[in-house]
Parts: sequence; structure tokens; C-alpha cells
Amino acid sequence: MAKLLMITGLGSAVDLASGRKGAFYNTLEEFHKYWDRVDIICPRINSRSDLGSAKRSDLVLFGNVYVHISPWPLVFHPFWFLKKGLEIHKEQKFDLMTVHEFPPFYNGIGAWIVSVLTRVPYVLEIHHIPGYPKAGSFKEKIYRYLMSSFIRFDAKRAKAVRVVNKKETPEFLIKAGVPEKKIVYIPSMYIDLNIFKPTGLSKKYDLIFIGRLVENKGINLLFDAVAKIRNNTHDLKVVIVGEGPLGNSLKNKIGRLNLKDNVLMYGRAKDSSEIARLLNESRILVMPSYNEGGPRVVVEAMACGVPVLATKVGLIPDFAYSGAVKIIDWNAEDIAKNAKNFLENENEMARMAVTGIEIAKQFEKEEAIKNYAERLKTLLG
Repeated sequence: MAKLLMITGLGSAVDLASGRKGAFYNTLEEFHKYWDRVDIICPRINSRSDLGSAKRSDLVLFGNVYVHISPWPLVFHPFWFLKKGLEIHKEQKFDLMTVHEFPPFYNGIGAWIVSVLTRVPYVLEIHHIPGYPKAGSFKEKIYRYLMSSFIRFDAKRAKAVRVVNKKETPEFLIKAGVPEKKIVYIPSMYIDLNIFKPTGLSKKYDLIFIGRLVENKGINLLFDAVAKIRNNTHDLKVVIVGEGPLGNSLKNKIGRLNLKDNVLMYGRAKDSSEIARLLNESRILVMPSYNEGGPRVVVEAMACGVPVLATKVGLIPDFAYSGAVKIIDWNAEDIAKNAKNFLENENEMARMAVTGIEIAKQFEKEEAIKNYAERLKTLLG
């Protein structure tokens, strides 16, 4: 086997250090088996509640995964990344780096320098283009511009550029000047089909949203759509699963739109089993995001036999003609119309449920992670 250095972002650091056992933790649970050793470099965690009981630089998982969380502020992260990366290489002689890249590109710049000094190849991993295809904020517009301007240079020394969908991200990268031959599609949806499956639970909710309560998830569009549906369907039940900075404003919006009998602010689900239960208790998943890498929850819903309404982001264009997903616009009226049509058409929902279950099988956790590991090793030659 070989040794791998993974350079990742703050979300992954929080996932690993907090003990919440989220998506990255669940991936490593299987992924670590394919390597002698995995070292992970992460940015600083500022919140003590997110840090949990782990010390900043001595978190060890699964016996061979070593997590190195920066003690330095984010502005100094490239320097700490360089220092720590060279230290690890001197001790362990790792064979490959994977680099989760996003603006402001400190991961890619750091990997470029480490690669020059160690001659170790690296793979840029583009899980998400901020602000593309549609920006949810001015900041995302700036990030989209930076991504289109810099990614060609960023990818120049990389061995390959991993993308996690077949259409949306490759099209953006090619237009931005990344050579098509460098782009490698390796899905990042690793779905445990023993957890995400139809369970026959009775349906408590008509619509479900799962995700962070942030602007780019389109959550305000969903609330406006629910208000429009409620005018015709007073017993509509919607569950919102997640936390985030928009939480308080959304609770206020429930009052303004008189939705207190229709919308349940559930909060964060504690683990995958709870997400699977909530999906099985729901009739339709609505995902009105402005931009995404996946989103994972769409495939989880498919695996549970739950029909999906989603905007054309991330993986969704890959499924556009499969019959498993209904594409919606970034428009409350369109979301309301499609949701209402679905709720009144049980036969259509049943057909989509069957198709979705079949599509989800290609993302079965163990096989998908094995494919990821083997593809990385192929890049090593």
C-alpha cells in the first residue's frame, strides 16, 4: 500500500474533531483501509464546541489516520500547511497528496510549494464551484470570478483535477482553461445502503429540506413556495432539518408568513440513521440550492425511495433525463407549482421512487470508496 497526505477544509476539520461522525468521518471509516497511513492537514477550529475533546494536533482515527489541525489563525494557514507538510514528509515519505481546493486557494498554493520541494505529486479536488451556476450572494460572485481566473494556473502542476459530477464542474473548468485530459471524474457520494433504504414508515411530512441554513441553499425560496402552497393546502407539513446563520430569520419568517402550523424547524440531525428516518417519513425532498457539489442528500433521498425536486446544480444535471429528479427553477412560484403537482400525483411519485432507488445503487459506500482509492493509486502509476 502507500501513504497519503490529504489537505482539506474547515468543515472536514470540524467533522473529525467534534465527534459528530459526519460525511468525511464516514468516508475515512472505509477509505483508511486502502492506505498504510493517512495524514490530514486542516485549518484552525475557532469554536471550542466544535473542537470537542480532541487536542489540536494529536487526533488519531482508525489506527492509521492522523489529523493535524492548525493552531494558527486562518491567514497564516498556508505557512503552517507548508511547515507541517514538510515535517510529515520528512518522517513518513508520503506518496501522494489530495488537495480540497476552493477560493482563496491557500490549499492549492501550499500543495504546489510542497510538491516542488518534495517532488510528491498531488491531485486537486474540486467538490464545488462557489457561485456556479448561480450565486447566492455577492461574495459567491467574487469567488466564482476568482475561480474562473485562477484555476488554470492552480491546476498547472497538479497530476490531475478530480471532479465529483460529470457535467457542471468539467464544463466550468474547461472554459476556465484547465486541460480536459487532466480532469478526472470520481464521485464523492458514498451512500450506506444499509442505512439509506425504504423502511415503510408512515409519512409525517409532505416536504423535507436537509442542509445548512445559509443563503446559497435557497432556503428562503422554499419558505416563499410553502406560503404559496399553503394558500390552497392548509394541512401542508414541512420539516426543515439543519442549522445555520439564517436560523433565527427563518423562525421570524414563519411568523410573518403565518406558517407556524405548517413548518417544523427540526434542527440538526445527530447522525445518518436519523436523516434516513426523517427522509422515510417524508413524501418529497426539496433542494432549491443556487450551487452545490453534490448534494449528497439528493442521493440519500433517492436511496430511501423519496422523490426529489432540485435545481440544476452539482450532480443534478447528471440525473436530468433519468426520471428520478424533477428540475425546478430558482423561483418560488415554480417550486410551489411542481411540489403541488407532485403531492397530487401519487403514481408519478411512486415511479420516481423506483427509478431513484436504482440510481442510488451506483453510489454504494464500499464500492464507491474502493473506486476512489484505486483511482488515486492509478494516478501514482
